[in-house]
Amino acid sequence: MKKAIKISLITIFILSIIMFIFIGSFIFYSLKTSNIKFSMDKIAENTLSIQVYNSNNILIKEENTVSDKKIKLSVLPNYIKEAFISIEDKDFYKHNGINVKRMIKAMISNLKSFKFKEGASTITQQLIKNTHLSSQKTLSRKINEINLSLTAEKQLTKEQILEYYLNIIYFGDNSYGIESASEHYFSKPAKELSLDEACMLAGMIKSPNYYSPINNPELCLKRRNLVLNELYKDNKISLQQYNENIKKHIVLNVNNDTSNKLNSYTDNAVMEASKLLKIPAKQIALNEYKIYTYQNPIKQQALANTLESYNLDSDCGLISINSKTGAVEAFIGKSNYRILEQKRQPGSAIKPILVYAPAINEDIISPATRILDEPINIDGYSPQNVGGKYNGYVSVRESLSKSLNVPTIKIASYVGIDKMANYLSKLDITLDKSDYNYAISLGGFTYGTSLKNLAGAYSSLANKGKFNKAQFVNYITDKNGKIIYRNNINPLQVFREDTAYLITDILKTSVKSGTSKKLSDLNIDIASKTGTVGTSKGNTDAYNISYTTEDIFGSWIGNMDNSPINTVGGGVPTEMAKKYFSTIYSEKMPDRFVKPSSIEEVDLDAIELEQNHKIVKANFYIPEKYRVKEIFSKFNLPKETSDSYLKVLPAKINGNVDENGNVNLWFDAQSFMKYDVYKFVNGQTNLIETIENKDGKISLKDKLKNKESAKYYIITSIQNFKLPNEKITEKGNEIELIAIYSENEKWFLN
Repeated sequence: MKKAIKISLITIFILSIIMFIFIGSFIFYSLKTSNIKFSMDKIAENTLSIQVYNSNNILIKEENTVSDKKIKLSVLPNYIKEAFISIEDKDFYKHNGINVKRMIKAMISNLKSFKFKEGASTITQQLIKNTHLSSQKTLSRKINEINLSLTAEKQLTKEQILEYYLNIIYFGDNSYGIESASEHYFSKPAKELSLDEACMLAGMIKSPNYYSPINNPELCLKRRNLVLNELYKDNKISLQQYNENIKKHIVLNVNNDTSNKLNSYTDNAVMEASKLLKIPAKQIALNEYKIYTYQNPIKQQALANTLESYNLDSDCGLISINSKTGAVEAFIGKSNYRILEQKRQPGSAIKPILVYAPAINEDIISPATRILDEPINIDGYSPQNVGGKYNGYVSVRESLSKSLNVPTIKIASYVGIDKMANYLSKLDITLDKSDYNYAISLGGFTYGTSLKNLAGAYSSLANKGKFNKAQFVNYITDKNGKIIYRNNINPLQVFREDTAYLITDILKTSVKSGTSKKLSDLNIDIASKTGTVGTSKGNTDAYNISYTTEDIFGSWIGNMDNSPINTVGGGVPTEMAKKYFSTIYSEKMPDRFVKPSSIEEVDLDAIELEQNHKIVKANFYIPEKYRVKEIFSKFNLPKETSDSYLKVLPAKINGNVDENGNVNLWFDAQSFMKYDVYKFVNGQTNLIETIENKDGKISLKDKLKNKESAKYYIITSIQNFKLPNEKITEKGNEIELIAIYSENEKWFLN
């Protein structure tokens, strides 16, 4: 009993302290922040525009409005209003703008976690937050929110508050208000929403991107069902209604007219600014903030022209990113959905940054490393190359430039999934927990990544191993011109400079003879990688990521419903890359990739490489035709030197003499050797023939006179053999064959 009393007293004491802190903070911050006033104009404003500028500080002439299509609360079915109240604010009609009980509960939870994770906001508070304040979870903002909510409740009726709330709340995809959201997702006015559709929209507003029916349909469905359950518990719908609607799938009918601007440059810049400032786009417009971007008007037009050149039935996105800074200089898309918010499986386009660059950076492989391309099985995973063909031993250069799958998986197993994932996280691409398997090496992600993040990750290869996050916004000013945000470019060195150069050199091979060979006649120094994602029903995604020292170009073609497309990465996406680069470099050439001092070109023993799959340096004696050149990082040079050709082996000469004195000679030749065949007779030596560039058995003929004897021998030497700063000697091993012919006795002696 005493223990229970003690616990109760401690609890009361703690709650008293909490209330004291809360009341004290409330009074302090109320006085400190009393300059923020309640404004009906901010709540009732209908259509606002946001000014977005290009890299020349010129206003971009694209439609960029935040439109709240208004609807009267009285025309909406009652279940729509009840859905939002049940999931967001059950005591809406009881409180005076704030729910003290919920706030105390949230405060205790926040104190336990030492974070302001829970806000316990009422519908009134959400209305204020979305029209007057930022989304930052700070105590000062919360105090302002409470003050303004209490004021709003005094000046507005509950019905007015709910109507304004439903007309301004954000539903994702540039949809503000339930009317805009209904027209966007279902192509009909809000008054025609069914119960399950209304519950889907009510569930979304907690986190429009996370619960998006487009991005995360499964999460959206679970959230919708939660709303239905809350309605049933609150006796707002019957058991029959609950059972009927809980079984329904989410069926969208996205409106093309409302989606046109989702893939404009300015709209994506506004979306980014909203995330950076942590305020809705509407508040950016209300505050008259100005957004200054990196858009290059010439490159933007080039992308637009490229897209217009193809009459595509599929969704498509094109992006151009500055190689050195990560600045998004151009973007355009064609889709009913916001392309840069979509995560798609990247296919083979992920291989250079996920597998090959980490493997080279860890000194596990070099471009010359031989990998056996063969059927494999790793813990039940058996990848195949496209077409089911295996190539035996292939070089890393060939494997990546031709996008072979099996060697890629083997290299991934050498690096390890954890290490690859760590590199990828530095490039702003995150993996799901279920992605920790070798299928990711071929782009088989659970959720995938966006075109912007994928293309942006290639800045680590184009910019000497340094990564800059791809970004639209340069800086933002308030209405008085004061800068309130600036993008501070701070590159992260993810790979060594020589690693980036080696991967780039391999991807230049892809242009010359690999999957990107449609770019081969471009007169620029360019590297490229393609990617194709397919199922048993056909291809679903096709990519090309190409880059110079100045520009990274990314193209994606696919369908959000995963219906098949009729192209591959090396097809239309690569053709688009060619058209784009041909346009922007028509009058000037970009810089070439400069070889760093840590790169060394090495002559390798070609025979050892091909026959024994060993990387050994060629010694001085190996002929040119038996050497192959490859580049290496100085941190991972070949350690062995070949011992081939260190000895000049003599040719073994054979022969016979027939009854007429005809001499037949033969020996085995090797093509890299030179053979001088001499005849010594009557005290004189004569060169009768020189054999070069011949393999196999060599046959020669000569003639002896009666009672004449001759000595035949071969001097063997290496073709074009030059000793530095030394006099050349042609003297080799003499292998003698002595032939004697007598017309009477007819005999031959060897």
